[in-house]
Amino acid sequence: QVQLVESGGGSVQAGGFLRLSCAASGTIFRVNVMGWFRQAPGKQRELVASITTTGRTTYADSVKGRFTISRDNAKDTVSLQMNSLKPDDTARYYCVADKFTISRPDYWGQGTQVTVSS
Repeated sequence: QVQLVESGGGSVQAGGFLRLSCAASGTIFRVNVMGWFRQAPGKQRELVASITTTGRTTYADSVKGRFTISRDNAKDTVSLQMNSLKPDDTARYYCVADKFTISRPDYWGQGTQVTVSS
């Protein structure tokens, strides 16, 4: 099993920034790709960003140019730097991990709330 613990959520005004972090523990060898999903009330869950052990990244179109995902393989952590935040970014953000694909990750954190006010 892999355990994921997020930190860094909070409330910020539009245009501000936040940094989310996620620490992984357990059977880390089962993890190749890590990333972040988000879900807002009444909306579908959305893959925000992902990163592999080799550093290959993907981003949702809605966050390109504003969010940056990074990973420290030695520390088994992944971070999401979120700049120029918009009210539409308000959601619960979940750290995820999987051995093969980010589309249906096996491991999920508890989530951290991000609220952006206008």
